[in-house]
Amino acid sequence: MEKKKVKLLAIQMESAIGNIDLNIETVKNLLRANLDKYGECDFVFLPELWPTGWDCPSFPKTAETLQESRTVKMLQEIAREYKVNIIGGSFVNKCGDKLYNSCPVINRAGEVICTYDKNHLYSYNGDTENSYITTGSNPVMAELEGVKLGLTICYDIRFPEIYRAYRKAGADILVNMAAWPKSRKIHWDTLTRARAVENQSYMIALTQTGLLSDGSENLGHSMIIDFDGKIIAEIEDNEGAGVNIGTDESDFQTGVKEGAIYAEINLEKMYEFRSKCTNLKDVKDSYEVIKK
Repeated sequence: MEKKKVKLLAIQMESAIGNIDLNIETVKNLLRANLDKYGECDFVFLPELWPTGWDCPSFPKTAETLQESRTVKMLQEIAREYKVNIIGGSFVNKCGDKLYNSCPVINRAGEVICTYDKNHLYSYNGDTENSYITTGSNPVMAELEGVKLGLTICYDIRFPEIYRAYRKAGADILVNMAAWPKSRKIHWDTLTRARAVENQSYMIALTQTGLLSDGSENLGHSMIIDFDGKIIAEIEDNEGAGVNIGTDESDFQTGVKEGAIYAEINLEKMYEFRSKCTNLKDVKDSYEVIKK
């Protein structure tokens, strides 16, 4: 039977640059604390490159193979212990002589069912991701228990084509796991909600918090957005203004940078909305520009 109501938990954390052991311990503690707090969940989400932080030159020395990864083994342990599906953010994945920015997807039994390799690499304004990381070849939609999730990582958010491809393939939930800079807050807030609205899909927009080695700062504005563009759960900003877990005002907490957002979504409401607002039927097969 297709699942209609889905319980979502997303973890926001600050990575210690290059310190995999410390970051694994931090995430393990955050996962256990919040899974104990919220009880049964269907899906847990983590941000981009949480095991290492965003520091391109350190990628080769912090890379792990999927089979031997301490990062993945810890997530498998948590998945089995709490019987929860985990969309594992991303880690630097070593495949032969190539490195990928890869998201592992793990089911409730602790099995890695697929990985998504970041399709667009950010290599501007002093960043050099493409000097170390190989571009992923295809979008990957993970289907778990009747729920279809379109996976993307950070810079992918600037490319609406990948999200439209997921929507055409039947995605229910779009996911972007990021390490997004505070200096581009307007871009993050605008693009994430736009991807939800234009594809009439729930959107998990999850980013790291905390300082980077160059003194810049991660945004830390993680959100769960509904199919109509409404933010139903968020960690407001990196100033620690508060966490709204999307239930009622009594659940508003102050002074939080690391933490979690939780929401229970109803896919049936989304399907009903799509059936009444049939925008995507008006998409043309081609938009060839005529120059005059």
